[in-house]
Amino acid sequence: MKKHNFNAGPSILPREVIEGTAQAILDFNGSGLSLMEISHRAKDFQPVVDEAVALFKELLSIPEGYSVIFLGGGASLEFCMIPFNFLEKKAAYLNTGTWAKKALKEAKAFGQVVEVASSADANYSYIPKGYTVPSDVDYLHITTNNTIFGTEITHDLDVSVPIGADMSSDIFSRPVDVSKYICIYGGAQKNLAPAGVTFVIVKNEALGKVSRYIPTMLDYRTHVDNGSMFNTPPVVPIYSALLTLRWIKAQGGVEEMERRAIEKADLLYGEIDRNKLFTGTAATEDRSRMNICFVMAPEYKELEADFLKLATERGMVGLKGHRSVGGFRASCYNALSKESVQALVDCMQEFEKLHA
Repeated sequence: MKKHNFNAGPSILPREVIEGTAQAILDFNGSGLSLMEISHRAKDFQPVVDEAVALFKELLSIPEGYSVIFLGGGASLEFCMIPFNFLEKKAAYLNTGTWAKKALKEAKAFGQVVEVASSADANYSYIPKGYTVPSDVDYLHITTNNTIFGTEITHDLDVSVPIGADMSSDIFSRPVDVSKYICIYGGAQKNLAPAGVTFVIVKNEALGKVSRYIPTMLDYRTHVDNGSMFNTPPVVPIYSALLTLRWIKAQGGVEEMERRAIEKADLLYGEIDRNKLFTGTAATEDRSRMNICFVMAPEYKELEADFLKLATERGMVGLKGHRSVGGFRASCYNALSKESVQALVDCMQEFEKLHA
């Protein structure tokens, strides 16, 4: 039976990326050595990093003056690295979910933090609007896609201050105007690679402006100056990221990824809105294309376990919603095919015929 992987992360990767990584783990570039046992400073591995950086810059049209680096620690470590490197006096944070809230908490240790808006009052089911960003802040921090609550900012904000963004779960799903940002970062285990590597796109001239001492490993300049090789980088995930970047380019780039994302989201949200057994949890105008959250309609709440059982029998994996929201969550990352989304829609329609 074909499996349909809707896991929120670690999540689905293109099959050719998995197979290519598996082959390199057995024998990297015909060297007779595994990718897992070569030196990160080996002559065969430096081109992997160089090509991955080049593809990042090409696919996202990253302008001159920005560096792409690969680190460890996940996005959670970036929650403190961002204020360490950029917060001199005051920063603004938009609180749109669990991860945004955690980033805000870390920043408070480094200076004044202004929470410009929050959607906590409605269990983060919408993206706040109409808020004011103080003009004297060092940056505005946003989380563009909220994996738990199923909301997403699908455009670059028009504000007068630099932006720092956690794009862990929607990077490469749409074009981005990188020039609006001083830093874009994310854990790779959604749209890019297996867990273990973190990507950071950083504006070089924004570094070195704070007066505090920054520990060597937490200073972005350390990793920019050393080309992500200051200490041993996560070799296998970086190689997988390279293969994913090649795949995205071959498929037509981020423009094609966005077209597919919209097509898949429209297909599934269309069924959620049509099917009287189900209802969406996020505000319609703020619905995520990457993480589609829905629950049973109130009068059918007792059928939740039955639907999950049927979906599992039909090959659906990872559909159970986060405990903060309940219900179901279909993560539709770049590597998930429209066929899998259609299979879920068919399952929902089958369930409706059984119980409506």
